[in-house]
Amino acid sequence: MGSEELARLLQPAIERLGYELSDLEARLSGGHDVVRVFIDKPGGIGLEDCEKVSLAVSALLDVEDPVAGKYDLEVSSPGLDRKLTKTEHFQRFKGETVKVQMRFSIAGRRRFRGTLVSSDDENIVVNVDGESHTLPMAMIDTARLVPART
Repeated sequence: MGSEELARLLQPAIERLGYELSDLEARLSGGHDVVRVFIDKPGGIGLEDCEKVSLAVSALLDVEDPVAGKYDLEVSSPGLDRKLTKTEHFQRFKGETVKVQMRFSIAGRRRFRGTLVSSDDENIVVNVDGESHTLPMAMIDTARLVPART
């Protein structure tokens, strides 16, 4: 079972607990397998939140048994440099600085770092040094927030 299938399995249980499944990474190669679950909620995530979700997810994975063999389960917050993977993420962080890596070149470049101006289901708009770039969501390899410097 891949990351997307695991996310579909776990998302309802995580949402019932009052959390958002921000991202999920599954490294299932038959060696040292790891399932990483990133959760979020308004006000942020604490250790108790991670423990609560870890217990629920662990029980669900034990019952459903979607991962063959042994694996480590890690539950944490998305962090300050969180991945932006959903339309809702881009909309929530409008006005923030983002780093975007594209799968293919657009306007002669694959990397964009600038202010997230807007987003919809198909595109995001990033302002880089005063120039707006419309980037298709389907072509984004990775997108992350750039933490504000204090």
